[in-house]
Amino acid sequence: MKSIHIAAALACISFLPASSMADDGDKLFKKNCKKCHSMEPGKHAIGPSLAGIVGKQAGQQDFKKYKALKDSDIMWDEANLSAWIENPKKFIGKATTMVVKVKKAEDREAIIEYLKAN
Repeated sequence: MKSIHIAAALACISFLPASSMADDGDKLFKKNCKKCHSMEPGKHAIGPSLAGIVGKQAGQQDFKKYKALKDSDIMWDEANLSAWIENPKKFIGKATTMVVKVKKAEDREAIIEYLKAN
């Protein structure tokens, strides 16, 4: 009987991180990204709009400031986004205007989940 309760508790817990991660991603985006990026398609700020960025090729938007990414063959998948958000200068190996670094893997994951959902 005890194992049934444990299994039920674990099943309930497994549903919690998704909503929590979405909330965390929204908060982390606002804290780390919103100063320079919008989530409105085509609305650029200091940085490009990030609307629908997951799955796109880097540097292909109508945003001219990111010259380091212009001719890259980088696709914005989860792994590349995580590496970029962790340390943009290390990731691209060229001059970039992006200075924000998100060191915690779980924070990067939450931001990426937010980007995927928006």
